[in-house]
Amino acid sequence: MNREERIQLLESIGVKEVFDKGEMKINRRTCRGVDCRLCIQACPTNALYWKEGEVGIVEELCVYCTSCVNVCMIDNCIHVSRVRPEGETEKFSSPQEIQRLLRRISCRKTEERTKSRCAHEWPFLDGILGFSSDIK
Repeated sequence: MNREERIQLLESIGVKEVFDKGEMKINRRTCRGVDCRLCIQACPTNALYWKEGEVGIVEELCVYCTSCVNVCMIDNCIHVSRVRPEGETEKFSSPQEIQRLLRRISCRKTEERTKSRCAHEWPFLDGILGFSSDIK
């Protein structure tokens, strides 16, 4: 399936593709899918399904969102790697790694809002704190 067909398929189910590339693997030795199936229930695109005693993956439907990793009860069972549009590669195999990424994103957004607000309200701090004076 080429990229255009993949985008059409995802759009037909109301999902936007965010990551340029990605890969998802399940460690069949550690997977307890027969006992829990949490990853299947968490997948927003139904890319995961139950097949012949194990969790199957429909690669074309996976958007590398990491919902499956976030709910998996076994660390290092599900491995998701993805490439952001800026070219940064991210790899996840435990809920803790996902939480760290979310905290970094939240901190970055807070810092950007704070810099912008400070530059507006206290322009004299430009030289002291290194804020850009071109923010309007």
